[in-house]
Amino acid sequence: MALPDFLVIGVPKAGTTALHAALVRHPALFLPSVKEPKFFLSQGLPPARGGPGDAQTYQEHVWRRADYEALFDAAPAGTLKGEVTPFYLYDLDAQNRIRRLLPKARIIVMLRNPVDRAHSNWTHLWAAGLESERDFVRACALERERRDAGWAQFWHYVSLGLYGEQLSHLFTLFSRDQVLLLRYRDLRDSPAATLDRVCEFLGVETGLVDLVPAENVTPFVADTPVNSVLRAALRTGGRIGHHFPVPARRTFRGPLLTALQRQKGGRPKLTAEQHRAVLPYFVDDIARLEEITGLSYVDWLTVGLEPEIID
Repeated sequence: MALPDFLVIGVPKAGTTALHAALVRHPALFLPSVKEPKFFLSQGLPPARGGPGDAQTYQEHVWRRADYEALFDAAPAGTLKGEVTPFYLYDLDAQNRIRRLLPKARIIVMLRNPVDRAHSNWTHLWAAGLESERDFVRACALERERRDAGWAQFWHYVSLGLYGEQLSHLFTLFSRDQVLLLRYRDLRDSPAATLDRVCEFLGVETGLVDLVPAENVTPFVADTPVNSVLRAALRTGGRIGHHFPVPARRTFRGPLLTALQRQKGGRPKLTAEQHRAVLPYFVDDIARLEEITGLSYVDWLTVGLEPEIID
C-alpha cells in the first residue's frame, strides 16, 4: 500500500511549509506535491460550512483513501514517504485515525511560542482578506463564538496553541521514540543542525539538506480604507466561492489579493500590550507541556516576539 512512513503533524504557522520545502530535496525522502492533504481530518467527506473561505478549503481535502494513496504512487522504490498537515496535532480525532491506519509512523512536531503563533495565524488571515477583526486580542476573544458557528480549525487562534493538551493525547497513542519535538526557533536559527536531527530521526543520511527556504511568509497589508473594501470583497468571495468552479474563483480572487498585498513593508507587529493580554490563555498549558515533555518553555512566558523568517 502507498501510505506514508512519517508525518509532520503540527503546528500551523511554525515553519512546517519551510520544512516540507527542505525535506523534498532529500533523495531518500518522498513528499507529495500536495502539501497539507488533510486526509486524517475527517472520516469521509469534510463539512461544507464554516467561516470565510472555509468551504473552498474543505473542497481541497484529499478525503478518499484511494486519492490519498495515489499521492505516494510516484515515490521511488526504497524512499521513505511522508506528508505534512500541521492540523493533525490539534485534531485529537485525527490523531486517533493516524494511530489506527499508521501505528508505526514516525511523527514530527514543530512547536512555536503560542502567542507568536496565534498572532502569525491572525496576520495570515488578515493579509488574505478573510479576517474582519482588525484587533488581534479581540479576534482571540471571538474564538468560542466562531467555533460554535463551525468555523474551521485555522480560525482557532488560541486552541491551536494548547500543545500540552494535544501532546498529552498523542503520547497515549504513540511511544515517545516515535515522536520528534522541534521548535520553530531551531529551524530558524540552526537550519542545518535541525534538518540533520530530522534526518537522523527518520533514519536517512544526514548532511544532504541544510537550507530552509523562506516559504509562506505573510506579506504586509496596511489597514486603509481601500484595503477594507478589498477585504470585504474577498470575504464575500470566501462565503460564496464554493458555488463556482475553481478557475472562476481564481479569476475573481487573484486580482483582489494582488491589490490587497501590493504594498511592501514590515508585518503588523505584536505589541507588548497584546502579548500580555493573550498570554494568560496559555500559561497553564505551557506548564502542562513542560511536565509532559520534561523540557523548559519558560521563554514563552516573557514578552518578546520571535523574528518571523519562515512560516
